[in-house]
Amino acid sequence: MNNVITYVKPVPFMKMLFGSALIPFGLFAILFLNIIMGAIFLVLGINFVATEGSQVDITSKTYRRTQSIFGIHIGKWKPCPEFEYISVFRTHENQTARVITASATVRSEVILINMFYGNKYITFYKTTNKDDALKVAEHFKVVFNIDILDATEAEKVWL
Repeated sequence: MNNVITYVKPVPFMKMLFGSALIPFGLFAILFLNIIMGAIFLVLGINFVATEGSQVDITSKTYRRTQSIFGIHIGKWKPCPEFEYISVFRTHENQTARVITASATVRSEVILINMFYGNKYITFYKTTNKDDALKVAEHFKVVFNIDILDATEAEKVWL
């Protein structure tokens, strides 16, 4: 069994494809053309394929916020605080695409898993599937020995 639970925000296919093409072009340009232009293309490509997320090591009870590039996770491990409960709730996520004179906002429904301690929280997982979210929350419940608050419906329920 894997002892690290990982959440990574997915990168859209076209963004990944474009970034994956810019990285080798940037490397080629650094080596054979113009170093400055190559570095610009390389940084743009890395920016397109990079994503953020979080990981929890259930063995050592540590967590980290991550920046991920092609499945390589970078971040500093921190000890988990003494969590009081897990909240599974439904919310909306907005993504805005801007061009010089126009912008478009796409709104989608997501389910977040937050772990609360005091009046603070850490978001550990995001999905669009309620069953998946409850399964992950149940895993956290067993690991940290805390209760789950299901706030995905109008009536909040302790599980």
